[in-house]
Amino acid sequence: MGFNFMNRRQFSRSLLAASGAALLTNPLRQAMATEMDTAFPNVGAPVKIEGAPRKVTLAWSADSICTAAFPVAQQKGFFKKYNLDVNFIDFAGSVDQMLETMSTGKADGASGMALRWLKPLQQGFDVKLVAGLHSGCLHLLAPQNGSIKTLAELKGKTIGVGDIGGPAKNFFSMRFKEIGIDPEKDVNWRQFPEDMLPLALKRGAIQAAGLDDPLAHLFQTKNQLVSIDSNMEGKWQHIACCVVGLRGSLIRKEPMVAKAITQAILEAGQWVHHNKMEAAKMFEPYAPKVSAQELAAILETEGTHEQSVGKQLRDNVVFYADELKKIGVFPQSLNSETYANKVTQDLFTG
Repeated sequence: MGFNFMNRRQFSRSLLAASGAALLTNPLRQAMATEMDTAFPNVGAPVKIEGAPRKVTLAWSADSICTAAFPVAQQKGFFKKYNLDVNFIDFAGSVDQMLETMSTGKADGASGMALRWLKPLQQGFDVKLVAGLHSGCLHLLAPQNGSIKTLAELKGKTIGVGDIGGPAKNFFSMRFKEIGIDPEKDVNWRQFPEDMLPLALKRGAIQAAGLDDPLAHLFQTKNQLVSIDSNMEGKWQHIACCVVGLRGSLIRKEPMVAKAITQAILEAGQWVHHNKMEAAKMFEPYAPKVSAQELAAILETEGTHEQSVGKQLRDNVVFYADELKKIGVFPQSLNSETYANKVTQDLFTG
C-alpha cells in the first residue's frame, strides 16, 4: 500500500520523556491562548469529545521537519487534551496513494505540501483541506560566489529540480511569471536525482536548483549555496505551504472529531512557533542524520506563525489555483472559486 506503521514502542519512549501539555508554563499557555483567539477568532472554545478516547490514524512524512506539529501534538499532550488517541502512519507513497488512503478510511487525516496536493485533488478524492500549517520551505539555490544573485538573472539559464512536475518547478515557474519571464520559453529545466543537484551546480550543468526543506537547507549549508528566492518572498510568505487534510466521511459523520484533530494540530503549530529548539529536539529521532540545531534553523526560516483555516485557507487555495492556471498546471477553464469551495472545508463557521 506504500506505507508502514510507525514503531509505537519508539514513540512511547518519547512520550515518557514528556508529561503532556501541563509542561507549558502558565504565561506561555496564556500567551498562546490569546494568540489563537487573535489568529483564529472563529475557531471558538475547544471541543469536548466525551467517553473513551477517540482512536485516530494520521499519515505524515516522518522525515520532514515541516510536519513538526504532528509529533509535538502527540508528545506535548495536545491530542490528549482533546481526548484523541492518535496512531501515526509514516507514509512513503505518492500523493495519490495518500489521498486514496484517506478516501478509503485507512487514515483519518494527513499533512503535505499544498503544491503536491492541489492538482491530485481535482480527481475527486473524498478529502478536504482544513488548515494551513505554515508558510515557507521552498528555495531556489545558487552558488554563493557565483554570478547569479536574483531570480531575473536566471533568464536563459538552466535550473535543476528533483521532479519536473513537482512543487519546486511549479512554484518557481509562478515566480518567474510574476516578474515577466516565461518559465517555459525563457528558462530551461532539468531533472536530476535530488542528491545530485549540488554536484550539477558545481559542474555548471545547472545555474540554480529548486528544492524544498529539509534538503534545501542541508544542501545550502554544506555546499556553500545561497537561497536567491523562496516562498517566504512577497505575498507568498503569508500563503500556506503545507496543509492538513481530513477524510470527507469523518467531517460529515463526526464533525466534532474533525474539529478536535484540527484544533490540536493548530495549537501544536503555535507551540512549535514559540519553542523551535525544543520542537527540533522532539523531531530529531525521525531525522537521525540531521542535528536538532539544523532542524531548529530550518524552522527559523519558515513562517511557523502563518497558520490558516476557514476563509483564509480557502482564499489561499483560490490564489494558488489562479497562479497555477497562469503556468498551465490548471486549465484556464477552471473556476478557482468553485474549485476552492470543493477542496476546502471550514470546520468552524459552517
